[in-house]
Amino acid sequence: MTKTVPTADIELAGSLVRLSHLVQHVFADVSRQHDLTPQQAQLLCVLMDGPLGMSELGRVLHLEKSSLSGLVDRVVRRALATRGQHRTDRRTCQVTLTDEGRALACATHDGITAELATLLADLPPTHRTRLGADLTHLLAGTHLA
Repeated sequence: MTKTVPTADIELAGSLVRLSHLVQHVFADVSRQHDLTPQQAQLLCVLMDGPLGMSELGRVLHLEKSSLSGLVDRVVRRALATRGQHRTDRRTCQVTLTDEGRALACATHDGITAELATLLADLPPTHRTRLGADLTHLLAGTHLA
């Protein structure tokens, strides 16, 4: 037995997919302005909150170990991050932003935020507030919260 999905839900799902594509395009455009790939920008932005281990980075970025290692290698080669031993567990490695990496992460994050804010500018403030609350609620039950 198949479940019939209401037309309004199908249309909303389609809008969310298109919104996801729009956000990905903004992310890619701003990343390119800073000579980064979107994946490098995402890694730098994740590290803005502090050093993370490779397994935590893999979980947050949803990347396999080999893909993550290559990504980290590339930002380390550019002197945007360093690999170092964990303070308490010498068997694990932590990735930390360099000063240059932190500056680039902040510039990229600010650019993405500004572009997205521009897209929202035509919405009345009450709609932006409601949209923010609804998206926060939607994301609360996911690993992306």
